[in-house]
Amino acid sequence: NMSEYTNQYILAMHKAVDPLFEARSDFEIFAELADRLGFGRKFTEGKDEMGWIRSFYEEARKQAKAMKLSMPDFDTFWETGYVAFPVPESAKQYVRYGDFRKDPDLNPLGTPSGKIEIYSRTIEKFGYDDCPPHPTWLEPAEWLGGAKAKRYPLHLVSPHPKYRLHSQLDNTWIRDWYEVNEREPVWIHPDDARARGIAHGDVVRIFNDRGALLAGAYVTDRVRRGVIAVHEGAWYDPDEPGKPGALCKHGNVNTVTMDKGTSKLAQGNVANTVLVEIEKYEGPVPRVTAFEPPAQAQS
Repeated sequence: NMSEYTNQYILAMHKAVDPLFEARSDFEIFAELADRLGFGRKFTEGKDEMGWIRSFYEEARKQAKAMKLSMPDFDTFWETGYVAFPVPESAKQYVRYGDFRKDPDLNPLGTPSGKIEIYSRTIEKFGYDDCPPHPTWLEPAEWLGGAKAKRYPLHLVSPHPKYRLHSQLDNTWIRDWYEVNEREPVWIHPDDARARGIAHGDVVRIFNDRGALLAGAYVTDRVRRGVIAVHEGAWYDPDEPGKPGALCKHGNVNTVTMDKGTSKLAQGNVANTVLVEIEKYEGPVPRVTAFEPPAQAQS
């Protein structure tokens, strides 16, 4: 499915290569597990992978027919590679909550009152001290306006990487496009770098009470003063495997982020609520070993 917000296309994901060595598809793994547990037939319902893909497509055809949309038969779709649905003019003129705005009584929202709610009676009943029933500013666990900033004066953000999907593809040649000195880059403002004697390309140590990592300094004014940025997803490479607080030689930002939810209600990610300090790494720079296979895998 492409254009996931519009559902304008259905895409045929053809197999690129046959599984290598002992690799198996997700379907084959779970089908084999189900078989060993004694309910393999119930799990597969007598269909292989292509059988399931075909059945999903046929269900989509039924829905399309009910909506007066045309879809080719499965074999034609699979050979063509995609189905594209027309975009009606009404969709191009779509306004979020437009019907509600025109007539709130006939087109209520999916809230208890049917209206836009600033105060939630439902959340009020939970009684959570860290999630009030209305929008409220609560002091973050770590921020530049807090006392901890005296010790760790830099705010760390960890956005998604441009050249990876989280950690996927980090073990490929693509990392040559972005790594600095064989490490995950850290963006740092020239003023912050100058104050710490850090030059572009230096290997630096980023640290706080939770841990530390090495990174390659990328000095740029594209990040504001007092803030540094390290993309999430670098493969973890501890200098002392198994030891809590070990230094990551490669640049995994999770060594310094908090393992804490946003609130008792949401349990979202607070990876960007982090204070750290950064310094130029002195001494011999340890070799990155994150991409070397385990010894037993080589024998």
